[in-house]
Amino acid sequence: MTREEILSHVDHTLLKPEATWPQIQTICDEAIANHTASVCINTCYVKQAVEYMAGRIPVCCVVGFPLGAMDTASKCFEAKTAVENGAEEVDMVINIGWLKDKRYELIEDEIKKLKSICKDKVLKVIIETCFLTDDEKIRMCDITTSAGADYIKTSTGFGTAGATFDDIKLFSEHIGEGVKMKAAGGISSLDDAERFLELGADRLGTSRVVKLIKAMDLSLIHI
Repeated sequence: MTREEILSHVDHTLLKPEATWPQIQTICDEAIANHTASVCINTCYVKQAVEYMAGRIPVCCVVGFPLGAMDTASKCFEAKTAVENGAEEVDMVINIGWLKDKRYELIEDEIKKLKSICKDKVLKVIIETCFLTDDEKIRMCDITTSAGADYIKTSTGFGTAGATFDDIKLFSEHIGEGVKMKAAGGISSLDDAERFLELGADRLGTSRVVKLIKAMDLSLIHI
């Protein structure tokens, strides 16, 4: 797999709470230069990033991030504002407490409401796998499929662990037709990125892949 193929699946990500607009501009420039799938940022920068991108790369944002524990109305408002500001993709965090309480109907209803706001925009559902049992992950594959979301996503990157090969393999065995997979959090090498894609992930949420490729290019220049 070429590095261009890998980059075409990357959501180039900056979600740190201390991120500044110049830093967001930098990842936008990197995304344009490397032809990534999107840039993934917090909602406060969506409007600026959309204007800066001018249609060159889609803007993805996170909603209910990183805990997922706010009420549904708050997530809906955040998603609606983001879409109105030009976001092409929304990555929402589920309410993990509801999943632990087996309040499956509340989770499915929330996902459906956000999808109704996103409409033809992409909705990814972050389930934060590091906090879940395999049975809970399988349940979320079913719920994500039933609710009509476009992707199931492993992690926020702010939990106790990120994406694993085992989780993507498990997803692939239980998601319904039309649901794609995003591996995110802790992807630290091009080999890992390629392995996630080989297992069936369609997107990679990472800030490191572009940096790794830039470092490789610089090392070649200095040889």
